[in-house]
Amino acid sequence: MDNAGTPEKPSETTPKSPLPMDDIPVAQREGQEVAPKPQTNIVLLIGSLAALGIAALAAGSFMALRIQQPQTDTLAMESPAATAQPTQAGSPTATPNAETLLGHFAYPAAPQAELAPIVADGSIKMRKAAAQAYREMTAAAQQEGISLVPISGFRSLEDQKYLYFDVKADRNQNATERAKVSAPPGYSEHHTGYAVDIGDGNTPALNLSPDFDKTAAYRWLKDNANRYSFELSFTKNNRQGVSYEPWHWRYVGDIQSLKTFYKARGQK
Repeated sequence: MDNAGTPEKPSETTPKSPLPMDDIPVAQREGQEVAPKPQTNIVLLIGSLAALGIAALAAGSFMALRIQQPQTDTLAMESPAATAQPTQAGSPTATPNAETLLGHFAYPAAPQAELAPIVADGSIKMRKAAAQAYREMTAAAQQEGISLVPISGFRSLEDQKYLYFDVKADRNQNATERAKVSAPPGYSEHHTGYAVDIGDGNTPALNLSPDFDKTAAYRWLKDNANRYSFELSFTKNNRQGVSYEPWHWRYVGDIQSLKTFYKARGQK
């Protein structure tokens, strides 16, 4: 076998192969027969890659949908309807319900412990901060010859029930007519302890009348009430549809009173 590199001369008597394929060694002929197999593997490979590509696209679309979903959920959670928390009735920090009844917002009754008198006999009360401001305001008005007389301050639910239902029946008013001049129980600003009805001690005939705005007391309040953090609740043509009440004022001199009247509904 050491002479394998020198080919032997073929014998002239050796018969020639009838087919050219016989000149190719068996091993090479077998290689010729299996040569097409790699082409088949390539086709399979291309098919597999295409399938993987489709699967990747599908997976990408699914992930895109998954990524978008939390954004939608976040927006829903941040919406006012989703974040609004119900307020417990009677809570001193409660804010009015955004919904109204016959044009009036719902208010919880102020705790008795937070009330203070604004008249000598203690029959009319307001929240302590509001009561202090009201006393200072009436004292300042008196120095200018103006008599501010408190007619009504804090009212309980029972007080308001009488003023709305019983007076409505006595006057033969329907619910809507009565609501224009008196809120249903649970929906009066007087429940908060921040509201007060004011009259003119020098012109009592015009008390609780739209013509109260013609009195000296009203003119003084219009010019000076803001100094003591009081404002008119029901102006002419107010958005709540409540009748004009020039005698009805409310205290907005601390954060709690501001939240009570403005947080849930926006400024008039």
